[in-house]
This record gives sequence, C-alpha cells and structure tokens, in this order.
Amino acid sequence: MFEGHDPYLVALSVVIAILGGYTGFGLAARIRGTPGVSRRVLLAGAAAFLAVGIWTMHFIGMLAAPIPADTVYLVLPTIISFLICALVVGVSLFFVSVGEKSQRRVVSSAVLLGAGIASMHYVGIHGLAGDFAIEHDTTMILLSVAVAIVAAYGGLRAFLARQDGVRLIASSIAFGVAVSGMHYTAMEGMHFVPLSAVAHHHGGGLAASPQILSVVVAVLCFVIAAGFLLSLVPDPRRRAGRDLTGETGLVPAEAGTMMDGVFAPGPDQGAATGQRVISAPLGGIGQPPRAAPVVRLPVEGADGTHFIDTADVRSVRADAHYTRVHDGTRERMCPWSISEAEAQLDPGLFVRVHRSHIVAIPHVSFVRKEGDGAVIELDGPSPHRVPVSRAKMAELKARLGLARRHA
Repeated sequence: MFEGHDPYLVALSVVIAILGGYTGFGLAARIRGTPGVSRRVLLAGAAAFLAVGIWTMHFIGMLAAPIPADTVYLVLPTIISFLICALVVGVSLFFVSVGEKSQRRVVSSAVLLGAGIASMHYVGIHGLAGDFAIEHDTTMILLSVAVAIVAAYGGLRAFLARQDGVRLIASSIAFGVAVSGMHYTAMEGMHFVPLSAVAHHHGGGLAASPQILSVVVAVLCFVIAAGFLLSLVPDPRRRAGRDLTGETGLVPAEAGTMMDGVFAPGPDQGAATGQRVISAPLGGIGQPPRAAPVVRLPVEGADGTHFIDTADVRSVRADAHYTRVHDGTRERMCPWSISEAEAQLDPGLFVRVHRSHIVAIPHVSFVRKEGDGAVIELDGPSPHRVPVSRAKMAELKARLGLARRHA
C-alpha cells in the first residue's frame, strides 16, 4: 500500500489525523451541558479541527505519493474538497448532538460522514492535473468508502462518549489510523495513465504547484499542532480535587454543617441517600404550611403526556412559558413554568440555582467556580452542566455540605 510513498510524510499524515481527532473530540466532549452561543462555538470548533485534520492528512498523503513530476493542483476542486469535508463533519456532529442519541441516528450520521470523507478524497484526487488520466479500481473504492464509514462511526461514538484521559487518546488514535487507512486504501486502487502531450491540459482553471500546496499544508499543520497543545492545558472541570478546595477556599463538610440556620448534609447524608432534608423553613408563625411536594412531573411526548418520577429528574430549565426537564438522558418539555416547578418540587431535594435553572441536589456530581458564579454537573447516562448565579452560590455551598475554610 505504501510502495513508493515517502515514509516520513506518511507518518506525519497519520500523526496529523490523530492530533486533529484529539483536538476535535476534546472540544466535542465539552459541548454537553454548555448552553447557548458557547455550545455553537464549541460545535463549530470541533467540526473545524476534525475537518482540517482530515483534509490536511489527505494532502500530506498526496505529497507523500509517487505522483508524476509535472502535476499541479487545481484550486477549485481542492477548495471544494475541504468544504465538503467541513460541511459533512459539522452536519454529522450537529445531528448527533441534538435530540435522542439512538443507534439509528448515530449510524445514519456515520454513513453521511463516511460518504463525505470519501467524497472529499475523490474530489481532491481529481484536482490533480497533468499529462495523465486517473483510473480507480472499483473494489478499492468500495473498500475505502467502507473504511471511511467505520472511521466515522467510531469518531461519532467517541463524540457521544464521556471523554477523559486514556479513552480520549485511544479514540483519537483509532480515528487517525482509520482516516489514514481510508486514504491509503483509496490510493492503492488509483493508477496514473499517461496521455500524449497533445492531450495535456489543466482544464483552464487556476492551478497551484506542489510547493504552494506544501506551504498551505504546513500552515494547517501548525494550526492543528497549536490547537492540540492548547487542548492539553488542564481543564478545571476535570480536576475534582481543585473544583472547590483550591482557589475557592472551600472544603467538604464530612457530616453536615449548620450555616445561617440551614442544615447542609454531608456527601454521605441526606442529599446523597435521597432522604428529605429541609433546607429552609416551609412556614412560620402566622404563615400557612407549604403544600406537599409532587412526586411526578408531567412531560409532553409525541403521543401525549407522560409522567416521570422526581427521583429521576436531574434539572429543570426554563424555556419561554414552559420548562424542559432533564432525566439524565434527554430533555423533554414540561407544561409548567419555572416558578411553578420550583413551587411544586421538594425543596429538600431541589434548589433553584439560576433564574432559569433548578437542579436536583442528590444528582450533583461536580461543581466548579466560574467567574462570579459556578457551573455544576448532573450525573446520568448523558451528564450535563448547569450555570449557578452569584446570588445562589451561598445556598448551593450549604446544600452541598461545603463550608468556607477559615484561617
């Protein structure tokens, strides 16, 4: 497969594909639970790095190949090949990042992405111009498309998985090797057929020499390497030991703490065991008692209204006059407003941490200070993150059994 190829450039192409995969998947892993504009920026960044990694790997592989000396690269097909790659990567990531993560959805996205990667390759290949024609073996075309789809499926599965450390590295290596395998499989089935000098033409389009392409590829390699190095900067969200014990000066309370008259359960007490812990008075002298909290929430489905147990609820998010309830796997619409949900839910288990968010304290798995507020993560098959406003920080710390360290 690599006969006649420059081994150093082949190795570089594989490394670039791995680095692009690592950076793209690293950004993609942070999309989950990131709200609004930040989510779209991360999605665009993940798609961009994956697309640049795939495209750059492809053209490094072309520079490594034993192609005729007078070959030039037509600019238009070369640009189109990158746009195809960027489009299918972005659409595929978006498709699996919204809605239910079903097997059918992932497989469909993988087929789309794999077909897009293969299309990028063959469009880029036919951007080569010179006194030759290019022929392909049908069997190798089909095999390369199959390899691309398998690579895409593995990449999307990595996108959906909770990524950290070794698993992210393993996913990136597998993706880089698979994408490179697709390219070199297709190259194995490609043949240059010499033409007469009379037939020599470039199709009349703008063309670039291999030297110019080398400069472009070198710049993109630098971009990928820079993105990879930046992705290695420690993410505070992954450092549980520093989340609330370092800069914030907070330490966990082992057996619960009394703060401003509110009992804050320790990690192994009420909130963790699901027992009701009253965090604030429900009524006082001359005040009517609060109504008993509900045990189920209504959520809307395509076939009608369903009800889910509050024990399964991770968070409630305001959405116009309604809310969206997250059960650890997906969000579903609830006909209640955020205020009504706050009034109906058990105050011993739920707390409103933001004007638009209510969270279930027993399901908080991680918290990190961010600016004047904080970000917390709720557990479940699909963990997600919720912002905490500055005004709610003290109450949240009390409810989580955290106390400020005193000198």
